[in-house]
Amino acid sequence: MSLVVLFSAPYMLPRLNHFQPLLESYSLKVIPVQVRERLAEEQILAYAGQFDGTICGDDSYTARALRACAPRLKVISKWGSGIDSIDQEAAAQLGIRVCRTPNAFTLPVADTVLGYMLAFARRQPWMDRAMKAGEWQKIPGRSLSECTLGVVGVGNIGKAVIRRARAFGMRILGNDIIEIAPDFVAENQVEMTSLEDLLRRSDFVSLNCDLNPTSYRLINEQNLQLMKPTAVLINAARGAVVDEQALIHALQRGLIAGAALDVFENEPLPLDSPLLKMDQVMLAPHNANSSPSAWERVHRNTLRNLLQGLDIACEDLEERYAQFTSPV
Repeated sequence: MSLVVLFSAPYMLPRLNHFQPLLESYSLKVIPVQVRERLAEEQILAYAGQFDGTICGDDSYTARALRACAPRLKVISKWGSGIDSIDQEAAAQLGIRVCRTPNAFTLPVADTVLGYMLAFARRQPWMDRAMKAGEWQKIPGRSLSECTLGVVGVGNIGKAVIRRARAFGMRILGNDIIEIAPDFVAENQVEMTSLEDLLRRSDFVSLNCDLNPTSYRLINEQNLQLMKPTAVLINAARGAVVDEQALIHALQRGLIAGAALDVFENEPLPLDSPLLKMDQVMLAPHNANSSPSAWERVHRNTLRNLLQGLDIACEDLEERYAQFTSPV
């Protein structure tokens, strides 16, 4: 009997016509699931017991879903780096292998953070909007060299953000739950400090931490009150790092000056969200990872992780990838 793969990764589905025959060349049967952003627990349960492996996005592989899919499910090959939507403890207990591509999108995400800071500092979107509305309005801006950046989470992405910010002459504050290598701190003139001190002193706060029990709603009502009224919050990490309702209230009350959000607690962002009507907020549809070369690396590694997790020899994957994905 052929092994079966549940295929629901949103970034790979548009090229299913390439990836399905590639997987079939390894004698795998593919069940494609069209999904806008991610599968909910109930949607996964509808396929429970029908597949041996999955290529997925941020699908909700809860303990309940995993128990229903076991013992047939052997491997979850997650497209990308974040696996917070998977109950890893339950997966380990059930013998289900969870794979990902660490450090997949460091450069594009770091570029996105810098883009947001430049946009807010130089006020370009707002001047463009005013000009197109027939207004000749000189909106005051500032240089990034006049600003302090606070980076919450000094991992791969946080470090890349810091290196870029240093090139603009920014003062850098850092915060992390683990010790950061002293050479990096010294070379980049980072002042490691408490979260509370970072929030009080920063003009821009960039969230670059993983989502875990220590970071869930880390930015809450209490911490938002510590920030400067002129400060901007940037979240290109995970939506649940921020208490979204608390952020909305802080923006409505003018406790902070603005926010740039690539991720949200509920995705897609509900159409009735007050964030959609706030002029001081920049929004994106969880797309900070956008990079053709990075996507290609993750496509290949996601396929490799799946095949290895199913104990399928894949030394020729690069050759087959080129064969099945090359333009006709």
